[in-house]
Amino acid sequence: MSRDRGSATVWAALVATVLGAVFGGVLLLGQAVVARHRAAAAADLAALAAAATWAHGPETACATALRVARAQGAALGGCLLRGEVAEVTARVAAGPFTAAIRARAGPPTEPPA
Repeated sequence: MSRDRGSATVWAALVATVLGAVFGGVLLLGQAVVARHRAAAAADLAALAAAATWAHGPETACATALRVARAQGAALGGCLLRGEVAEVTARVAAGPFTAAIRARAGPPTEPPA
């Protein structure tokens, strides 16, 4: 009898374990990327909404940003209005990850002379 008998089973179990760990890591990375992209989209849209309603005052602009962020499945982490420029932070949780992205929207600046 050979001393190697049954070693293929051990190797197969080891390979299956390693592949499972790699696939689990890829899935976690995917969740982190999804959270980041969802937070970025929500922050961009909320900042645009706040900048579009800046003339109604900061309370109304931030309430609009909050409504847009919630519609995107995000929480509004912060809203700041400086004149026509709105700065918004959106947070999205996906799995064990929470992504917070800040976006700014307002009128275009004048090109340097």
